[in-house]
Amino acid sequence: MHRRRNYLIWIGFVIVVGALVSYIPFFALFPLTRDVPWANYLLFILGGGLIAAGLRRAVRSPDAYQGKTAGKVLSVLSVLMFVFFLGSVLYFGKQIPSAESALRTGQTAPSFTLLNTAGTQVASADLLKAHRAIVLVFYRGFW
Repeated sequence: MHRRRNYLIWIGFVIVVGALVSYIPFFALFPLTRDVPWANYLLFILGGGLIAAGLRRAVRSPDAYQGKTAGKVLSVLSVLMFVFFLGSVLYFGKQIPSAESALRTGQTAPSFTLLNTAGTQVASADLLKAHRAIVLVFYRGFW
């Protein structure tokens, strides 16, 4: 009897890999999914569920479906990827400075040196010698 391929395992693994690699280039762009990566969590759950269903199918009907060994290996890899993702999100989330340390309106900023549009260094102390105030404009880097 010819055993059928167990595509649930492979589709689930592709979804788990997509959940791992899609946060920074896609989901981090939107405020709704940036602060709490719930969409990535849902993708991990969906992929893990498909892997579990495929593995269950391969274990219950080994004569009909392939994938006992691949399902076990891919399920372990998927769990490791989820743990890595969760650990990274929690660790880097703690590295963001708190709002309490941010400057308030009217508060003096510390001295700094930045590059101007011509690429030369400009110190805030030098600018304040000739002017009463400095206006800083921050660009996002891409639009």
